[in-house]
Amino acid sequence: MTSASQLITPGQFDPAKHWYDKALNAQIHPLIHFFLNLSSDRIISRYCHLHPSANKQALTNLLAYKPKYFAWSGSDLLHVTSATGKRQMIIVETNSCPSGQKSMPLVDETNEQGGYRRLMENTLMPRVLNKRNLPKGALAVLFDKNQMEASGYASAMADLFNEPVYLVNTFHENHLTRWSDRKLEICSGDGKWIPIRAAFRYVTQRPWSSIPINTKTFIFNPIIACLAGGRNKMVAAKAYDFFNGDMAESQLKILTPETIWDVSKAEIPLWVNRLGGQAVVKVPYSNAGQGVYTIVNQDELSHFMSQSFFYDRFIVQSLIGNFNWSSTGSTGKFYHVGTVPNLKGNSYAADLRMMIQSTKKGFRPMSMYARRAEKPLVNTLSNGEDSWSVLGTNLSIKNTDGSWGSSTNRLLLVDRRDFNKLGIGLDDLIDGFIQSVMATVAIDKMAENLINSKGMLKARLFKSLNDDPALIEEIF
Repeated sequence: MTSASQLITPGQFDPAKHWYDKALNAQIHPLIHFFLNLSSDRIISRYCHLHPSANKQALTNLLAYKPKYFAWSGSDLLHVTSATGKRQMIIVETNSCPSGQKSMPLVDETNEQGGYRRLMENTLMPRVLNKRNLPKGALAVLFDKNQMEASGYASAMADLFNEPVYLVNTFHENHLTRWSDRKLEICSGDGKWIPIRAAFRYVTQRPWSSIPINTKTFIFNPIIACLAGGRNKMVAAKAYDFFNGDMAESQLKILTPETIWDVSKAEIPLWVNRLGGQAVVKVPYSNAGQGVYTIVNQDELSHFMSQSFFYDRFIVQSLIGNFNWSSTGSTGKFYHVGTVPNLKGNSYAADLRMMIQSTKKGFRPMSMYARRAEKPLVNTLSNGEDSWSVLGTNLSIKNTDGSWGSSTNRLLLVDRRDFNKLGIGLDDLIDGFIQSVMATVAIDKMAENLINSKGMLKARLFKSLNDDPALIEEIF
């Protein structure tokens, strides 16, 4: 990673720097290409045909929804089935700074900037140009990991706005940024402080500790999108619940594993037992696979309970594994469909990341990739086997110095070679897209409820929704 701010000028975009090697020359799968070019009307018609009780007008309104804060998101979806064979896509979490562009084959080979350009052109640029009273200054991209994508966005932004963009690494480098009268300033290479009028944010680690909630500089996505659920699984679960209540008559529902929130560490064994001895415990504010613990036996529970944690509250979810060892909750038992068996007969747990963006035509799917677990999805776990190796799909690796790497050997592209392994069809993609839109709308509505007329966080309401003293201290 760079240790200082860089000035990215127009004309510097180099595809080799912004895609994984295996994705650089990959050919997009025809089904993915077809899906990405489906109109919203056709998506709505197909979804309502397969879900006859869904209210078509309500779904149309959702896809046309104009978010105030959360305009770009990435949802992690599991392809699951029940004992009776009912297959569906369910939301695991929704991210406010999602990765994905570096793993996405080009949809249009004549546009070598791919999704980097589409996000800047169709989502960020209109919001910047429509924003009134922005301070004078330059453009910037802030990041703390994923330099490959962050620099791609910076290069695409420089080309689109036809002006230089500052690329700033905030990883252990907070001296490169400062806030003055709610305006962001960046330290340039020669030590001068440069005012910033708009910044694209790829800061993922506790971003509320370094970026204010109410800023004069335009921040995309703003911090409230993180606190309202984009990087806060606790509030996200409540946002989904409120959304489902509001949409009950429309027969539209965000599907998630059964979730218990506001759980203290001492309560966790009780909830694990309540879910049949198998569960997933999450630190609500972590990401990139950190702070997620799969528990399938007493040894794994004891190991979790022996650890110390910075935060005071957790969420507990039903575990989705193999049919023989999945949680039994109030919503029933779900298990992974898994990848298509390989030549050895092995299937793997996998998830699908779907990135979406808000455009003048409403929400649109943008990019996708899948990830599989390290070890096969076996019928019976052997004694002492680590369940995370069978269920954990995240590719991020946290190094000893706090920096990040990636395990790309488990990456599955939506190209002609890899996509077929997922066993996912067009209707599954439509299902996943609708789930992603609903989750994003739910979080955006929560963000609106958490901001007062002066643009400040409603502290009392937030504390009632997320009563975690360690987090509250960080924010306030």
